[in-house]
Amino acid sequence: MITKFDSSYYGTPTWRILGYLGTPINARRYSQAQFAKALRKVVAYAKCMDERGFNTFWMAEHHFQPEGTELIPNLLMMAMHLVNVTKNLKIGCGFNVVPMWHPLRLAEDYAMPTSSRAGG
Repeated sequence: MITKFDSSYYGTPTWRILGYLGTPINARRYSQAQFAKALRKVVAYAKCMDERGFNTFWMAEHHFQPEGTELIPNLLMMAMHLVNVTKNLKIGCGFNVVPMWHPLRLAEDYAMPTSSRAGG
């Protein structure tokens, strides 16, 4: 049963000037260091949610977005890492950009167990 719920964009770099009068999203540009920091934030968020009893952590796949709305190019790789740094959190891959993947490869990857929590 879901007891706690949250909605957020994980994998987003921190931008200082947000909101209605902030920098328009298409005008934002980030450095490689900011992109790397955003991926580390994903891990920190997952650990924090796990410690606080949240049930599920959902992510969406995004590619080549210099404005930085989300930066996770491979959900399965990130999910595999997250299940090994959390204890009870279920990891959800809510959106894959299917044209970026070979269909057989995507099916094979999703068919693989991702951790010892997967039963095997």
